[in-house]
Amino acid sequence: MKIKVNKINAYSRELTINLSWDECRDDFQLTVKKFSKKVKLPGFRPGKIPLKVLMNKFMPNIEAEFIEEGVNKFYVEALKEENLIPVNKANIEDVHFHYEEPFNFKATFQIEPEIVLPRMKKNCLKVQRTEYISDDVDIDNVIDEMRRSRAEVKTVEDGAKEGHYLIVDFQKLDNSGLPIIGEKLEKRFLQIGSDPFSGDNMNKLIGLKPGDKAQLDLPDINDNSMTKYELSIINVEEQIIPEVNKEFIKSVEPEAEDETSFRGIIKTKVDDSYTQRAKEAFERILADSMIDYVKPEFAPAMVESYLDHLIEEAKEQQQSKDLDEDKIRDSYKAVAERNMKWYLIRKAIVSNHKDISVSKDDVEQEIQKLLERSPEHSQEIKKYYKKPSNRQRIEDDLIEKKVLNYLEDFAKINDVKVHTKVLREEAEKEGNK
Repeated sequence: MKIKVNKINAYSRELTINLSWDECRDDFQLTVKKFSKKVKLPGFRPGKIPLKVLMNKFMPNIEAEFIEEGVNKFYVEALKEENLIPVNKANIEDVHFHYEEPFNFKATFQIEPEIVLPRMKKNCLKVQRTEYISDDVDIDNVIDEMRRSRAEVKTVEDGAKEGHYLIVDFQKLDNSGLPIIGEKLEKRFLQIGSDPFSGDNMNKLIGLKPGDKAQLDLPDINDNSMTKYELSIINVEEQIIPEVNKEFIKSVEPEAEDETSFRGIIKTKVDDSYTQRAKEAFERILADSMIDYVKPEFAPAMVESYLDHLIEEAKEQQQSKDLDEDKIRDSYKAVAERNMKWYLIRKAIVSNHKDISVSKDDVEQEIQKLLERSPEHSQEIKKYYKKPSNRQRIEDDLIEKKVLNYLEDFAKINDVKVHTKVLREEAEKEGNK
């Protein structure tokens, strides 16, 4: 078998495969034998048709079957011989074969491109590292969330007021005020006074009781245009939020001695959360800086495979196949391309640096840390990490950390401090758009 490899670009390859008749004679005869067993011809039992009769009557069919089987077999053999691993299904063309003639075809496919890393220099990567400065508002927000999560729900009998919660059915109406069949949302939760149930809409809800109805102009769930809905009130509820007293503090933080120490514990948790957020952001910026430095090529088929996997995961989570796959592809294409570039760079770094590796003991130590942090969930953790794919995730995470630690030596880091008040203001502006 003669094989010619044409390198089209960093990730595309074209194999030209040529076999003489002598090289594929045995495979052709095997195809003839299998074909004779399944073909039916009046006057002959299956498998007993004389070879000459079989060849004269079914030669085009036999050749076609041999081509299909032969392309698969010799394509795989050629890949092994040339040490090539495709990342997509090959496009087969220029196929030529006839009985007692050579067998030729071309296969075009994509592979993982080999990434050649540039020489790493000091300060070649420009990275910003953020330190978040929290304040009392952050602590208050966490405590308020704790209070809301432990609120007592009380049914209201004497009519709804601002701040009360309603359980309602939403019925969409047409321009004449008649219900639109199939446009009903049942048992939805809303709070009186929060958008879009404020202003005139709030006034229409004040005083309502179970069994009452009200018509409101609300944003359409499909296109955000204003649409009239009829609300049927199922229940009116009030949340009794607990006060911050000794009983409440002990229920959420048993180690706290008083409100001062309670707020101190909450501040530590807030700061730890922001530290983790800053760390994750720094690592991503560091990886992105390396991507910009290397500017790697990637196989488009790898991105398509990544997006296919995302879509399958989305289908499993929603337990539905009615997804806008094109929208998902458009939304996540840039993310998929970025992740593919980083995957290739990380793989090249690990390949070039034998000291960047993870042993079975490293994985076991990481699992042990998880067990020590959550002893109450030890059985679930042990069961989860018996699965090889889940242990592989730990290995990948450890490799990622080592790669990032290596890159940090070549980074020029700009340390900045950001007060969390700025984050809240930006979030508020974003929410008002």
